[in-house]
Amino acid sequence: MVRVYVPLDPATLEDLRRRGEIGPVPVSAHAAVEAAGSPSGRDDEEREYAAWSAAAADAAERAGGRGRRVVASADVDTAVVSRQEGGGSTAVELDAVVVLSRVASFHIDERPGGDTADLLWYDVTELDDVIGLAARPTP
Repeated sequence: MVRVYVPLDPATLEDLRRRGEIGPVPVSAHAAVEAAGSPSGRDDEEREYAAWSAAAADAAERAGGRGRRVVASADVDTAVVSRQEGGGSTAVELDAVVVLSRVASFHIDERPGGDTADLLWYDVTELDDVIGLAARPTP
């Protein structure tokens, strides 16, 4: 298993609630994986933070500066994860949808435009709360 960080938008969150999965394939995400034969010198925690931060940056692009960033943390089978060429050191593609039961948590901006440290943690059982926050108009 590998932990992946999937940037989401309000429409994808609604699909997750309705269909119980993040898709369609391929699913763009970020993970703390290294290219074969190229050690980064970073420890596992640093690589995880880099992947999470990159997913938050992608979520900001999805929000288009108008909404909150949302990232799902999920555990997926290693076999469905492949490096995404040209997508940065943490970019991966998933060759399978991410089912809700594989999502561990959600992270969402306390206020739009904050930095990565301002992302709040929500349990997967709080999907409806995350959807409500993501849909809330920004001031």
